Amino acid sequence: MNNAKLLIDNEGVNAANNRTFERKNPVTGETATIAAAASPADACKAADAAAAAFPEWSKMGPGARRKILLKAADIMEAKGAEFGDLVLSETGSTRMWGGFNAHLAANMLREAGAMTTQIQGNLIPSDTPGLMAMGIRQPVGVVLGIAPWNAPVILGTRAIAMPLACGNTVVLKASELCPALHRLIGECLVEAGAPAGVVNVVTNAPEDAPEIVETLIAHPAVRRINFTGSTRVGRIIAKLAAEHLKPVLLELGGKAPFLVLDDADIDEAVNGAAFGAYMNQGQICMSTERLIVDNAVADDFVAKLAAKAKTLTAGDPAKAEHILGGVVNIEAINRIEELVEDAVSKGAKLVAGSGKAHDGVLMDATLLDHVTPAMRIYAEESFGPICVVIRAGNEDEAVRIANDSEYGLSSAVFSTNIPRAMEVAKRIESGICHINGPTVQDEAQMPFGGVKSSGYGRFGSQASIDEFTEMRWITLQSGKRHYPF
Repeated sequence: MNNAKLLIDNEGVNAANNRTFERKNPVTGETATIAAAASPADACKAADAAAAAFPEWSKMGPGARRKILLKAADIMEAKGAEFGDLVLSETGSTRMWGGFNAHLAANMLREAGAMTTQIQGNLIPSDTPGLMAMGIRQPVGVVLGIAPWNAPVILGTRAIAMPLACGNTVVLKASELCPALHRLIGECLVEAGAPAGVVNVVTNAPEDAPEIVETLIAHPAVRRINFTGSTRVGRIIAKLAAEHLKPVLLELGGKAPFLVLDDADIDEAVNGAAFGAYMNQGQICMSTERLIVDNAVADDFVAKLAAKAKTLTAGDPAKAEHILGGVVNIEAINRIEELVEDAVSKGAKLVAGSGKAHDGVLMDATLLDHVTPAMRIYAEESFGPICVVIRAGNEDEAVRIANDSEYGLSSAVFSTNIPRAMEVAKRIESGICHINGPTVQDEAQMPFGGVKSSGYGRFGSQASIDEFTEMRWITLQSGKRHYPF
């Protein structure tokens, strides 16, 4: 069993009145973690600590900040097995997923370290004689990062890495579903030499989340917020931030379309679709949710994908005998089963999997064919080990179906005609599109984010410098200036 205290000023701190909450292993039901249940006063202490640390950290040279970030990356990678164990116990996913998370998150720290010298301004021509005008970027203060449970190391690290590189201090509000995981990210940076107060981690009981978030957003030292999670909660975060006139970066839900055109390499498309749909039990914001397949190749594609999906069974991830681990909780299972029942009752064909969980939160890869707009799963994000096939008569119809969604995060197009695929990619309303690759892809240096109800703003390297710095106009007058009076 893990214990997770609050991380404030580089110290492990109990919550007020020593309150704690339990996070149970979703597969076994055993207690995975006992974590501190922060009060609003505790959250304010974390923000106060970050505010006190900001002057020193923001003035620290880029090389010194880079050194800490690079050391933290090495420490995080060395703790890959520890992260893997925590992913298994707190989220029910596999150790493989945890190890991959730690690897990519370490690269995010390295990329952030490389960006400390890339925060640049410019000289702006002025019509005023003798005036030199500059646009410079400066750190903003305290950045609040709110991260989810599904890719916990990646998204928890992403919430704070570039803010730190830009000279800000941070408060990471951990997910209630993986408190020890998110605290371990903070520990990596403390171990790497981050000064006291630069990185703070707040854990809270699920029932306290709204009050903790509102308290942190309202704190006067918090100047930027980034949130990764559901669109429903993202709307709440955006409204709260707007009330305080604070910019917010949102990466929200998705319903990723995967277009298989009539000239696609079917075997490659099947492999890409299976990976994108079922990796981490389909619990990734980029997960392939809609397979939009040209009628000319649909029968062949569905037959091959169904055969592959039937090999993707779920089991206790601790035993490492199955590709899939557990879904995060029974509420998610109930929602997924309801979506399947609704679709089948309206004519969808279950071609792989039973659409039912076994042994609690374990669900084998599931594939539905002949899905139509009349079914809930056509529009609702499923966020589980289930994918649907929607058949299209031609390329234009495929694009129309792809855009028939409130979401717009990731997408994919499979075609052997690259110019054609490029034109299709341009027509899809999404922040990300991959040609002949899966919808699930990420690299630390890429501009990552969505459109429509999938959020706004961009994470990733240079793209996020704009998000976590303030552009200022500074002038320098030389010589005597003429005034009209």
